[in-house]
Amino acid sequence: MNDTPEASSPTPADQAPPASPAKKEKKEDSFPVFLIKLVLVVAIFRSFIFSPFNIPSESMLPRLENGDYLLAAKWPYGYSSYSLPFSAPLLPKRILASQPERGDIAIFKAPPGNDVDYIKRVIGLPGDTVQMIDGVLHLNGQAVPKVKVDDFVIPVTPNTDCISPEFVVTEADGRQSCHYPQFRETLPGGKSYNVLDLGQRDADTTVPVVVPEGQLFLMGDNRDNSMDSRFPAMEGGGIGLVPQENLVGRATIMMWSTDGSANWFLPWTWFTAARWSRIGGTF
Repeated sequence: MNDTPEASSPTPADQAPPASPAKKEKKEDSFPVFLIKLVLVVAIFRSFIFSPFNIPSESMLPRLENGDYLLAAKWPYGYSSYSLPFSAPLLPKRILASQPERGDIAIFKAPPGNDVDYIKRVIGLPGDTVQMIDGVLHLNGQAVPKVKVDDFVIPVTPNTDCISPEFVVTEADGRQSCHYPQFRETLPGGKSYNVLDLGQRDADTTVPVVVPEGQLFLMGDNRDNSMDSRFPAMEGGGIGLVPQENLVGRATIMMWSTDGSANWFLPWTWFTAARWSRIGGTF
């Protein structure tokens, strides 16, 4: 008997599989199409999720400093045409509307022009009576607790200059800084934040104002250096009562802060000018 296996004809499993047709290569988008898609994604993100804003003044000291860059959440108050890039008139009215809470830091289009972004703190809601008496905020006839705390100290930099010489202090290292009287204010409901009170000013005592339905009373934390709802709405001046339709978003997170000393042609100054301790703070 021959133990050597007989040669057998190839089975289908031994045969090479037939070549499959080559896959059609995916056609890449052209650069103009890619650019259009990118613009759409950014527009949607900025309109409905987050949008960046910078702080160009000191009206919200001590919480916000000139040179801060923050992200505002767009969904908390709903959406209107003011939520869209260039305030495009695509939404006839605010949708998914929600009323702010007292103490929120809100970004809005400032009356009367409704074309410039402002940022202030929400103080009075519809139905509230708001009044300042000798520098103390009153809501619905009750004084809002205001407690003296340590002075707010901020170095003099290209982005910061003291409002008047009386607040200038030369530190031990020879540098100058601004020392402002600071107070802790607590709204009904428990929201607390710090405000500055620079002394007796005309706006320290105002007439009582009842906030109508659909409007808000907004104030800056730097009470003596803020043109807000205590003043009539006028271009470059006060803002009066602000319609809720003008809301753009709520301050959410600090993404960058600079003291203004950076030079675009000296890259290392981009880092030395940063206020690192402020970056990442929430509201």
